Amino acid sequence: MKLLIASLFAVAATAAVAAPQTYEIDSTHTYPRFALNHLGFSVQHGVFDKTSGTIVIDSAKKSGSLDITVDTTSLDTGLAKRDDHLKSEEFFNVAKFPTANFKSDKLNFDGDKLVSIDGTFTLLGVAKPLTLTVANFKCGQHPMVKKQWCGAEATASFKRSDYGMGAYVPAVGDEVKLTIQVEAGLK
Repeated sequence: MKLLIASLFAVAATAAVAAPQTYEIDSTHTYPRFALNHLGFSVQHGVFDKTSGTIVIDSAKKSGSLDITVDTTSLDTGLAKRDDHLKSEEFFNVAKFPTANFKSDKLNFDGDKLVSIDGTFTLLGVAKPLTLTVANFKCGQHPMVKKQWCGAEATASFKRSDYGMGAYVPAVGDEVKLTIQVEAGLK
């Protein structure tokens, strides 16, 4: 009887671990940033300071989903005047579109490692398919907050003009490199 009870607890514990787990984005450790060519002289960078959302991972089934929202009003390039210009109607038009979003229900694994995410990126009200390439994916016990945690770096490239942001193309680069450092904790 004791063996049967122990076996049931082991099965229940395994089932709980194998179930999909929902993680909440840690906005203090998640930073979407972009880079694009500026008049051929340099590559300019910007970061968004406010990000929210959830990531669902089912490790057993190698599947999941994600829904991440970026507050475009939190744009920071290190220069207030440039930030104001980029927030204007010519670029991010934050008065009309205060957020950008990436949604996916297609996480792609190679063994236990998440390697890419196929989803839909919405910017300026335009939604288009986008694949994020994932590196440095890790899940485990966070040593400070003492709960399950995941983190990664995701990258993608897209043409901003495809989303209606065509100001000054081609002098100001059309090709945008997007990089997202993300951390998320178990809800």
